[in-house]
Amino acid sequence: MNQLSETVVLNALRQIRDPDLHRDIVALNFVRDIAIQGNDVSFTIELTTPACPVRDEMKAQAIRAVREAVPGVGNVAVEMTSNVTRRQAPQQADILPGVKNTIAVASGKGGVGKSTVAVNLAVSLAREGAGVGLVDADVYGPSIPLMLGVKGKPRMVGKRLQPMESFGVKLMSIGFFVDPMDAIIWRGPMASGAVKQFMTDVDWGDLDYLIFDLPPGTGDIQLTLVQTIPLTGAVIVTTPQDVSLADARKGFRMFEKVNVPVLGIIENMSYFICSHCGQREEIFANGGGRKAADDLGVPFLGEIPIYTAIRVSGDKGIPVAAETGTEQSEIMSRIARAMAAQVSIRNAEGSAPNVEIALGPS
Repeated sequence: MNQLSETVVLNALRQIRDPDLHRDIVALNFVRDIAIQGNDVSFTIELTTPACPVRDEMKAQAIRAVREAVPGVGNVAVEMTSNVTRRQAPQQADILPGVKNTIAVASGKGGVGKSTVAVNLAVSLAREGAGVGLVDADVYGPSIPLMLGVKGKPRMVGKRLQPMESFGVKLMSIGFFVDPMDAIIWRGPMASGAVKQFMTDVDWGDLDYLIFDLPPGTGDIQLTLVQTIPLTGAVIVTTPQDVSLADARKGFRMFEKVNVPVLGIIENMSYFICSHCGQREEIFANGGGRKAADDLGVPFLGEIPIYTAIRVSGDKGIPVAAETGTEQSEIMSRIARAMAAQVSIRNAEGSAPNVEIALGPS
């Protein structure tokens, strides 16, 4: 019979593999602080994100593995913690020194619910315990202040703007500085300059994830962002119908050309369930996002049905991801965890890529 020791515990835990990184948790250096007192053992498993989709399953596996390795073992206490990984190039260290990961949420066309998705991803990650920031880079149509119920203007401390905060998420938007009834009539360089200032002139502090809600299309603001910092990755939001999917593919090609990894595709407005009869209606067709992800060779992060609650929550400034125990919040959480897993995978693969922008045919 095995005697309880640190070596026995580690050998037992080598059976547990991270399903995304494809290595055992001991080799990944996840296991920390093993302590043995009599027949009792405790240890910590430090994950690469607090939004790990298999967090609870991994804890249960660890307890079971130790119990099977040492018959008669007493209490097995496992603390689950996280330390979000980063893959940072020098440019980002200079501009956003405390930010570990930068993620663009993009769409090829407007009207697909990109800002709603960006807000709920940010709030979901913050609820999991991550440090999260959100940049409203859609300068011509800023909607983040409304969707997160934030009013007022950011204050200056020294020479740096302090981001606003809502539901645990730090925020910056041009909407904080202009009358909501005024149209922003700027040429591309002015809009791009504002987005750049949101990176260089804002005191973001220490963040695990900084999310950029991009405007639709593949224009100046997108190029400014990828030229200013090396993004960890991008998420593309689409709806199921062909016209949206065609534009989503264009968004993918843009990120491909500038060497930004696409973390995955999210299909919004996937279907509608009638509240009276329970019948499922596929208003914009269904499954196109998954097919596009398969065709492009990127992960499919999930689908979001049409819920009246999502529209109402956006108007009220209370995202559905901030609620607990609802189907809508669970869907948003699953997608946020899937995205966080892809970030961890990318960070484990190596150094950040160089950004090269081709302005025309070679």
